[in-house]
Amino acid sequence: METDTMTPLKTILLDRILSKGRITFADFMAACLYEPGLGYYTSPGRKVGAEGDFYTSMNVHLVFGRLVAREICRMWESMGSPGRFDIIEAGAGAGQLAKDILDTIAGINLPFYDTLTYCLVEKEPTLKEAQKAKLADHLARLDWHTPEELAEGGSTFSGCLLSNELIDAMPVHLVEMTPAGLMEVYVTALDGEFGEMLDEPSTPELAAYLKRLGISLFAGQRAEISLAAIGWLEAAAKAVEKGFVLTIDYGYPADELYAPMRKNGTLLCYYQHTTEESPYIRVGLQDITSHVNFTALMERGEELGLHTVWFGEQYRFLLGAGLMEEMLALEKSGVSETELIKNRLALKKLMLPDGGMGDTFKVLIQAKGVDNPQLLCMRDWGKCF
Repeated sequence: METDTMTPLKTILLDRILSKGRITFADFMAACLYEPGLGYYTSPGRKVGAEGDFYTSMNVHLVFGRLVAREICRMWESMGSPGRFDIIEAGAGAGQLAKDILDTIAGINLPFYDTLTYCLVEKEPTLKEAQKAKLADHLARLDWHTPEELAEGGSTFSGCLLSNELIDAMPVHLVEMTPAGLMEVYVTALDGEFGEMLDEPSTPELAAYLKRLGISLFAGQRAEISLAAIGWLEAAAKAVEKGFVLTIDYGYPADELYAPMRKNGTLLCYYQHTTEESPYIRVGLQDITSHVNFTALMERGEELGLHTVWFGEQYRFLLGAGLMEEMLALEKSGVSETELIKNRLALKKLMLPDGGMGDTFKVLIQAKGVDNPQLLCMRDWGKCF
């Protein structure tokens, strides 16, 4: 296993394994990302944008948030324009997406703005002050919950539960198909470094997960299984009394995610805008992700009363939500040619495949208690001018 400089979290995890024994990769990943005060997402510091380690769609151009806001406005209308509407953003970060959404709604639909409460959910506690500063114009509309409060399901809401690149960062179990059957990857410690070993799965749910989806791995194939994503969706289904779950992330349907061409799975790390395959270096300092299994979310969602309303590539969602109108408005805004070129390049990145975000990123909208919603993304995107 590749060696690396020691970090405080690496020392803790090596000691933990030496004293208590091997751990599943899911437990290792959970600690790397969420160990209190030391994990990647629970320690201070910028994670997203030019100063961080990766970009998300909202950092590419504010039009992304404007289009999400347009769709949320349509959700409110499809629910009969109720007098209270909650937007719950899970994994809200520093609040940039919340700002873009709230700025847009306040500008295009003031009656809706006056009914809504925007609740930010974030594991990193120091981000609350950054969120307050960024959202100073909307403080009267804000609320906060911890991820644990959302997961416990103590209260319900009507509105939209939104996540943007959240599920890809949930801990995953690593499995490998061997001649002896399905095995799980465990993380061990040896001579001050991490190692791996294969053994019987830690839970029968791993084999059951693949069986439910009709997935057969070939010998030597590795894959990720996110039981945490299913658990999160189950908590979301309990929390949503009426409304929508809007999930934006990179991933595939199950048959593509577990296709033979992905022999080593989709696990990837990000550090200072470069990718890294080894999750065992820079422990606590780099992001660890895997692609989302959207089939699992849709099938489990149906069982929970969250019915799939729309699923497709991000570029189709953006076009349906009004991207062409936004682009035309930008072209007519009177900004300099340099700014126009910058806008065009950013929007190209949001839409296009092969280096862009257009088809790798998917959008899943699930509804509960809303009959036949007519959302913007359902429009014929070829007629959205």
